[in-house]
Amino acid sequence: MDEHELGHFIRSRREALSPSAVGLPLGTRRRTPGLRRAELATIAGISVDYLIRLEQGKDRRPSAQVLAALGDALRLDEPDLNHLRTLATIAHTGELCPTSIGAVTTVRPNVQAILDRLGSAPALVVNRLSDVIAWTSGYDDLARPLGVLDVEKPNLVTYLFVDPRARSAFPDWRPVAEEHLGSLRGCCRTDDPAAIDLVAQLTATAGSEFTDIWDGRPVAQRRTGRVRLVHPDVDELRLDYETLQLADDGDNLRLIVYLPADEATSAALDRLAGRRPGALRSVTA
Repeated sequence: MDEHELGHFIRSRREALSPSAVGLPLGTRRRTPGLRRAELATIAGISVDYLIRLEQGKDRRPSAQVLAALGDALRLDEPDLNHLRTLATIAHTGELCPTSIGAVTTVRPNVQAILDRLGSAPALVVNRLSDVIAWTSGYDDLARPLGVLDVEKPNLVTYLFVDPRARSAFPDWRPVAEEHLGSLRGCCRTDDPAAIDLVAQLTATAGSEFTDIWDGRPVAQRRTGRVRLVHPDVDELRLDYETLQLADDGDNLRLIVYLPADEATSAALDRLAGRRPGALRSVTA
């Protein structure tokens, strides 16, 4: 996260795009992963010099037409395209908004009432930094034995990269980590002091395990999906999740609700909560 993030992002997507994806031969003399600058510039209809200026951060104010051309040329999906536009907007308006609000640490009474109603269903609320700021009793049953809630201010990204138990809890650790870092990038401005501090802390404590993924600039924010979780009390769980954006509060608060993806997981969650079997049905039932 720095003032040249727009250029870094364009370069990361250029280097990640296979020549074959745009109809070019792979060749045998490529020194650069992905597309060469000249190839991208030609496809986008801009000059190589201008692309170099963008990537090096010497020009941070591309027009809407240039952004659209680069998005098409780089074959960006919707999350990446939205992130590209956001970075360009920040570059245009950063002088007017040099700082961001502090991270929200509590939820509104109505949101807490929703969590109370959900009760034994695993659900939590996170802010833009992935701090866990409120949760249900069901999430407590699920996450506390894994160590997620051991600290005073639990944070999902910090847990994944710093707590050694996370590797055992998530058999598919790498894609889970990529998804959470993508959400962090997508929810925070590049000039967000709190996010910058968090990234610095993770760089210092987790080292290359964190930076290798972070420097790839993942931005996709999946709103729904499935995750495998190995729980010390009930073994492997398969959980579907839905992510709901809460009313605008300036901090990208999200409500994440987990649902059992099969009957075995449904029964396991019943055992964790100490309730009668079948109280929480799987979504495929």
